[in-house]
Amino acid sequence: MTTVTILSGGAAQGLVRGLTEPFKAQTGFDIDGEFGAVGIMADKLRAGTPADLVILTQALLAKLADEKLVLPASIADVGRVETALAVRSRDPRVTVKTETDLREVLRSADAIYVPDTKASTAGQHFAGVLDQLGIAYEVASRLKIFPNGATAMRELAASTAQRPIGCTQATEIIATDGIALSGSLPPGTELVTMYTAGVTTQAAHPKEATALIALLAGADHNELRQRVGFSG
Repeated sequence: MTTVTILSGGAAQGLVRGLTEPFKAQTGFDIDGEFGAVGIMADKLRAGTPADLVILTQALLAKLADEKLVLPASIADVGRVETALAVRSRDPRVTVKTETDLREVLRSADAIYVPDTKASTAGQHFAGVLDQLGIAYEVASRLKIFPNGATAMRELAASTAQRPIGCTQATEIIATDGIALSGSLPPGTELVTMYTAGVTTQAAHPKEATALIALLAGADHNELRQRVGFSG
């Protein structure tokens, strides 16, 4: 079976999974590839990893187009994803309405699960929030940092800590069994990221990659996008 290959931010994994069957019915192609921190996925493309399309942040796609690695005319917005808080499904949800609330919730957690604080969208942002709240040094020993949000959330689900919490993109939280979306980051610390897809200049299957982007961004799949955690 012929396959379209993608390099994608972890935020889009649930959406791609949900479109696998419609895409195969339309094109006869399967979907394969890698999901992870957007910076790492972009560097893989730069290093020559074969891919027909990429799904990354809007800013990163624009940069890759400037570098002649993505076809500018192919780029389409998929949707916005917020960075949010997560708890184990069996734990009480946390209510965080202000920066003070967030500071106290993070101080009271005995383990904080996050994605790569240098290469991932949510991880970079969370590191900045800790600095903003003035507690980066205080909670540093409790940070549990993983290569991407999906791994961080699986580890949160399996955590044996007493009061663990996680922070990553809402799509990765929703897609993980055993954890629950516990709410948005409060005003002043929030982050909503636009994810965008584009066909690579070295695509082996540009026609099929274009068809997949149409499914990812098309109005026919608005309900699926919302269900997995994307907004318009």
